[in-house]
Amino acid sequence: MSDRKHLIILGIRGLPACHGGFESFAENLSLYLVGKGWDVTVYCQQDGSGPITKSLWSGVNLINIPVKAQGVLGTILFDLKASFHALSHDGIVLTLGYNTAVFNVVQRIKGQVNIINMDGIEWRRDKWGAVAKTWFWINERIGCWVGNHLVADHPQIKNHLATRVRSSKITMIPYGGAEVCNAEVEPLQTYGLTPGKFSVIIARPEPENSILEIVSAFSKRVRGHTLVVLGNFQPESNHFHRAVMKVASDEVVFPGAIYDSRVVEALRFYCRFYLHGHRVGGTNPSLVEALGAGCAVIAQDNSFNRWVAGESASYFADESDCAGLFDRLIDDGFDISTMKSGSLQRFHERFTWPEVLGEYEQLLCQWHPKL
Repeated sequence: MSDRKHLIILGIRGLPACHGGFESFAENLSLYLVGKGWDVTVYCQQDGSGPITKSLWSGVNLINIPVKAQGVLGTILFDLKASFHALSHDGIVLTLGYNTAVFNVVQRIKGQVNIINMDGIEWRRDKWGAVAKTWFWINERIGCWVGNHLVADHPQIKNHLATRVRSSKITMIPYGGAEVCNAEVEPLQTYGLTPGKFSVIIARPEPENSILEIVSAFSKRVRGHTLVVLGNFQPESNHFHRAVMKVASDEVVFPGAIYDSRVVEALRFYCRFYLHGHRVGGTNPSLVEALGAGCAVIAQDNSFNRWVAGESASYFADESDCAGLFDRLIDDGFDISTMKSGSLQRFHERFTWPEVLGEYEQLLCQWHPKL
């Protein structure tokens, strides 16, 4: 066994991050721990076939597992292979998400310490059918059982998990983010946007993210303002996407899914309002990043969003409520400085990477086998 602490990360597509919040978190945690003298191994999914290979990225050990299958099946096969391959390592496992927790039974059987970040309440999401919801519900239960310890990223997620296991088995650590003090304005020109003259939604175009309600509320009358709705909209094959685009006024633009961090950063930093309609989940990474960019936030009114965004945000219960907020707040005469400063204050209270990653290291040290 090495004389260095060792962390093995399962449950993501891989590094460097390019797929979502968990990948970004894993990248930040990996680089942080490497800087603290840890060995870190991350399992990465690759398309295709062939042998499992190893590589090194920024001091992080990558184990690359090729998978022929695409989509959900490919992810399931990758998680299965990664869970078994990870048995060969000493150290401690951090599994991000419980969607395939049934495979983590092998860690439990071997006695390999596995801490599971339980993410959101996936089986409550509207987008899943009965079979998928059942799969996620079962795996949530299995994850609660096989994990040596659980991480909840929001107090409400901890409360939910405490109905499954004893509260002492759960540690609440939220998602983190970086403060954005400035951003390039040039990326806005590609989309014909002017700082402060647009608001933005950055979310997957799914029903539980309230996109239909927000777009419909905004489009009820001429605003003299632009609403930018990011996301991969496919109206030709998705009836929900069609419904959103049908109710949209000419002041709503759909630039597609944008993964260029420069563009996304500029959209957050220069928007008048950041719209957040998520109804299900814990600490949403995109909302945390909006706070870090000092955005004035308008959010769907639920306990998840209220804890994250705090008292400086404005909240809507339904479409009519949202339309009323637009009527009152979109006017250039409304001073949003208090909302923006409140977002930054809330960000610094709980969501900076140094604080979040430090809490993770403390928890991992508690569970790491003694060297």
